[in-house]
This record gives sequence, structure tokens and C-alpha cells, in this order.
Amino acid sequence: MNRPNVPAADELAARLATAGYLASDATALAVFLARALNKPVLVEGPPGVGKTELAKAAATVLDLPLIRLQCYEGLDEAKALYEWKYGKQLLYVQVLKEQLGDLLRGAKGLEESVARLHRFGDIFYSEDFLEPRPLLNALRQEHGCVLLIDEIDKADAEFESFLLEILSDFQVSVPEIGTVQARSLPLVFLTSNDTRELSDALRRRCLHLHIPFPEKKLEQRIVEARVPDVPAALRGQLVDFVHALRELDLKKHPAISETIDWARALLLLHADSLDAELVSRTLNVLLKHEEDIADVRNELKALLK
Repeated sequence: MNRPNVPAADELAARLATAGYLASDATALAVFLARALNKPVLVEGPPGVGKTELAKAAATVLDLPLIRLQCYEGLDEAKALYEWKYGKQLLYVQVLKEQLGDLLRGAKGLEESVARLHRFGDIFYSEDFLEPRPLLNALRQEHGCVLLIDEIDKADAEFESFLLEILSDFQVSVPEIGTVQARSLPLVFLTSNDTRELSDALRRRCLHLHIPFPEKKLEQRIVEARVPDVPAALRGQLVDFVHALRELDLKKHPAISETIDWARALLLLHADSLDAELVSRTLNVLLKHEEDIADVRNELKALLK
């Protein structure tokens, strides 16, 4: 099993910045420790703070392929680990059907016939007929990868338990083949939006990282990096307004990606400062629920102060 080379935490932070991800010291340190200790990292926080983007940026700066497993209710081993190529198996059965007579010719009794058929059947449950899904594909990468298990809190508790062997030993058991061990240790990110409580067993196997919404100065830096043509004064105003929205009781608070989208929209509209009319016309870029938009419009004058 290959061991990865590990850039230092400050070097990782600088590399992530060049990839467009401005990481806090805590975030860069968590990625460094996950890589150095060969531990998965569980990234929690509200939607839209950059949990998924962290895994993507890490794959870019470490020059590793990104393999993503999107979790959802009802996700099972067949979709996450492997499936058998049933179509290919059926095709081969049809092609080889005529050879069954030759295979059984000379067999003495039922027991010997069944033994011969059993050897024949084992062929169809070999590597040639295995269809790897994201988890198995990640373990089979010769030079490692970044494995993103996205929104693990949306999967069932049973699937969470299934993951424990992979997260602790970087191996998995395939009944027909045996134990498959990672050829090179993957860097594993699990993300969670806290929609349900995760088990202690999963948490024990992971480093913990919580990413909150960024402070104003960091979010201004993010906007400057992603939309550099926005004037500094407008950048400060729009970040202040977004932070004021996050203090309200809304169905969905604006994510960092929506702050960036709003900055781009304001740039396209040639805005140099915020006013009530401009903000009201563009609230749909920031907010995704009509009820939230209506509530914010009622409070617009106070928010803009």
C-alpha cells in the first residue's frame, strides 16, 4: 500500500489559494493532518460554505483524480461499491451455451456434473465481470485519489455502518472475490449538512472539521478572488448585506456561491453601490424561496442602513 507525500499545512493553504479556495488555518491544518495521518476528514457546516469545493480543490492541488459518491436516502452497496455486469454475463452464457454438452460429456453422475458446472459458473464472478462503483474504484487507484463521500447525513444509518471498514482499514470485502485492499491510500472527505446525527463509530474514524460561514474579511477576499472587477466599496457593501441576511430567520441563508453570483450580477448591471431598488430587483440571485424574498423586501431599508 503506497504512502502519500504530504505538503506542509502552510504550503497546502497557499496551493489551495492558487486553486481559488481560500482556506482558513484550521481547514488547511485539517487537510494536512488527514493526509499525514491517513485519516478521513468529516467536514460539517451549513450548506454553501464550501465543503464540497474543499475536496475538489484538494484534488486539484495534490494532482489526484477526484472520485465522488453522492449520498441519498436508499443508497446501497450496489450503487456505492460494485455491481456485476449482468448483461455481459448473460451474453457470455448465450455464446457458451452450445459448449455445455462438451463440458458435461463423460461426467459420471449428477455430483460430477454439478462440480463441472460450478467451475464454469465461477468464471462469471471474476474481475472480468465486475463493475466497480465509486468506493471500489477509489481503492483500486494505483496512485491514490481524493474520495468525496458527499452529504453522508442523507444516507441511511445502515449505509453509514457499511462504510466503517473502508474508513478504518481502507479495504472492503467482496464475497465472491475476497478482501480488496487499497493499492494507494485515498484522501477521504465526508461532508455533512447536519440533517441528522452521525454515529459515534463513524466520528471516531475521522478527523473533524467544522466550516462556518466566513467572516466578512475572508468573504471579501473570496469575492475579490472570484470577481476581481467588482469595486472595493461595492464589495464591502454587498458582503455586509449578505452577512445581515444571515442574521435573519430565513428558510435558506445565502451561500458563498450565491454571494459570488450576486457580485457577478451587480457587475453586469454596472452597479457601483447598493440601493433599495437594485437590491430588490436582484434578491432572487441571493435567496431561493419567495417567502424569504418577500420578508427581506419588507426589511430592506433597515438592512441597507
